Amino acid sequence: MTAQTQQAIGFGIVGSGMISGFHAQAIQRTPGARLVGFAARSPEKAAALAAKHDAPFSTVSVAELVNHPDVQVVCICTPSGVHYESTIAAIDAGRHVVVEKPVEVTTELVDRIIEAAEKKGVLLASIFQGRFGAGASTVKAALDAGRLGRMVIASVSVKWHRSDAYYNGWKGVLALDGGGAVMNQAIHGVDLLQWFVGMPVEVVAFKANRVHTRIESEDTACALLRFADGAMGTVEATTAAWPGWSRRIELCGERGSIALEDDRITRWDFRDARPEDEAIRKGSADALGSGAADPGAISLEGHLRQFANVVAALRTGEPLAIDGREGRKAVSFVEAIYTSATTGKPVAPR
Repeated sequence: MTAQTQQAIGFGIVGSGMISGFHAQAIQRTPGARLVGFAARSPEKAAALAAKHDAPFSTVSVAELVNHPDVQVVCICTPSGVHYESTIAAIDAGRHVVVEKPVEVTTELVDRIIEAAEKKGVLLASIFQGRFGAGASTVKAALDAGRLGRMVIASVSVKWHRSDAYYNGWKGVLALDGGGAVMNQAIHGVDLLQWFVGMPVEVVAFKANRVHTRIESEDTACALLRFADGAMGTVEATTAAWPGWSRRIELCGERGSIALEDDRITRWDFRDARPEDEAIRKGSADALGSGAADPGAISLEGHLRQFANVVAALRTGEPLAIDGREGRKAVSFVEAIYTSATTGKPVAPR
């Protein structure tokens, strides 16, 4: 049977928040995928989402969705701190799983999910759509080629704005969100930073509530990083900065330096120039959008590219770009920041 005649892979979505709509649109626009239905605690929300996205099925029962005969892949779009139960239900039903970031809010729970998926023999994909941007891919290729030489400083800055109304629901509640500005917003930048230069071996961090003082989690955090090769770096994260700036990653090495704002390359400077450098400097565009002031302002493009990878993995055996073990790294990184900020001691991510 050719790829053209294969039946489309059926996807079901658990959750009814904003991100579930991104997953639904990405599934509908991905060749070889089809949207079967939604599960949500509210029957009205589940039905409304199914109607909006032309899905034939809706339910309030996660068990009913994951055992639906037309569902081969389950997308987990619930609040971060309750990913575990729905993910395990899907795995136990023999379904492949796509989990919106983070896989879970502790490495202990992430490890249990990874172990369950591997034991069952199903795919576990972790959403970090920023890795699929053209700018991020270009930066990664330059790093892999050694163009920066020895890394000196590698940093990420996520100085965003969220209104008080943003925190009226589950956001900022530790049991549901797992954290604040770092776990929910900066985790995308943290994931890109470790993808580019590797995990730090030591983290020293601080966190506070500067503006959003009613929430349980932090709205501001800073961390100093030390990497295995001796390079250093920083993480800055806040949701309290008006009006919200683009996420910025700076990578400074002995032979070159790069700055990436959202997915747009804004600095591309090398001691040893190459013919393609000028085109990269002039041609970098931000196709993934920015969540600096509005979480709904991100582009669908990153999710589209990641869902295409999931479908290819299921159909052709192409490796998942971001499996559970890759997704674990950002959670471990964030966990180290929180542990250091709580204990006042240096922490090694585990």
